[in-house]
Amino acid sequence: MTDKKTIEVVKKILDESKKLNRKFKQNIDVVINLKNLDLNDPKNRVDEEIILPKGRGKEATVTLFASGDLAIKSKKHVDLLIKPEELEDLSKEKKKFKKIVDNHDFFIAEAPLMPTIGKTLGTVLGPRGKMPKPVPPHADISGMIKNLRNTIKLRSKSSKTFHTIAGNVEMSEEDISENIDVIIKRLEGSLERGRMNIGSVYVKTTMGPSERII
Repeated sequence: MTDKKTIEVVKKILDESKKLNRKFKQNIDVVINLKNLDLNDPKNRVDEEIILPKGRGKEATVTLFASGDLAIKSKKHVDLLIKPEELEDLSKEKKKFKKIVDNHDFFIAEAPLMPTIGKTLGTVLGPRGKMPKPVPPHADISGMIKNLRNTIKLRSKSSKTFHTIAGNVEMSEEDISENIDVIIKRLEGSLERGRMNIGSVYVKTTMGPSERII
């Protein structure tokens, strides 16, 4: 069941966004502040992927590294297909590849290509938290991509303050609230002391004021 306070906060920020009358579709941002954690120690960092039950509002973009049958049957499902013969060229055109990485949310790869991708493109993908996930043999690739379309990343790195998205202003307050509650529950589960490690959680539209939930 969706938390009553979450719905109240979301309703308030959506009402505020209508007053602002922005000419672009604003996201719903969730801003998280942690406490009593040493994030210089990687084991304390938050690094989660969450499938939002009501979607992101705008689907995530997915890039696939693949060849052969997987490339053929997956091409219509992904935003970008990169074949093995392109890896060497992309490794030499770092500026071009950085732009690709910055404009795509998730990367997946045919499992045998993973070592080559790590060697040629890992220096760009790794620091951005976008090393590809291997596609298991005989995987339901369309289902895998469908899940990624509705997935967000919850990643603190070494900062106690970080953010993610929970949808956009065109979604209903109930759907946004359900997404937010799922994010908070997953966050609590990833922390050593659960809610005790959460300093605060705020929700806001892209250009609007923030409202505190926790």
